[in-house]
Amino acid sequence: MGIIKTKGIVISENKMGDFDKMVTILTPNGKIGCAAKGARRPKSLLMAGTQFFCFGEYLIFKGNNSYNINSCDTIEIFYNLRTDLDKLNYAVEICRIIDKVTYENQNTYKILQLLLNTLYVISETDKNLELVVSVFRIRLLCLLGFMPKVNQCVNCGSNDDIAFFSICDNGYKCKNCGKVDKSAISICATSVDAIRYIISAPAKKIFSFELSDEAIKEISLISNVYLKDKLEI
Repeated sequence: MGIIKTKGIVISENKMGDFDKMVTILTPNGKIGCAAKGARRPKSLLMAGTQFFCFGEYLIFKGNNSYNINSCDTIEIFYNLRTDLDKLNYAVEICRIIDKVTYENQNTYKILQLLLNTLYVISETDKNLELVVSVFRIRLLCLLGFMPKVNQCVNCGSNDDIAFFSICDNGYKCKNCGKVDKSAISICATSVDAIRYIISAPAKKIFSFELSDEAIKEISLISNVYLKDKLEI
């Protein structure tokens, strides 16, 4: 038993009883399922800090078999996510993925950083939402140990004529090798460079580029299929 003081973001919330709430908070050290007693009362001091998408600093009491939120100070609530249905849907999907791939007592500092950066871009900019979620998927897979091989063809080692992304072989393939790979997705030169950038760019700059509609469709398809294949979700 003891007290935990941590920053984190609420990635799910559920009603519990008449006035209580159960929330899942992603912290730098894994996710924690916490009870928020009385958080649904109109004048509760926990009401704001236990809302979905709220990033704050939490004081949590750890019991033998449960966690309870004692107090919280909000840092960011990502208000614009709540006023735009498209933005809300993408943000919910991102949190759903995060909830599925994280667990307690896990080093999730970089995952938390990625989530906060992604939600900020969705909330505060007009960037193409499909591009944003595609960047998120690819970068998350890298953090989880599924970084694709994008320096050369994963089959023959050639650096020339990269034209496919192989789901089975986890990376780029040249025209000749890609044609005989049933899992390979055709990809243009712009998308080739974009995925390389997403993988290698500093955390705060991964969204600092624009793409054509064609390239966005390619990266969206690749990121979605690759995510489902590697994480089985």
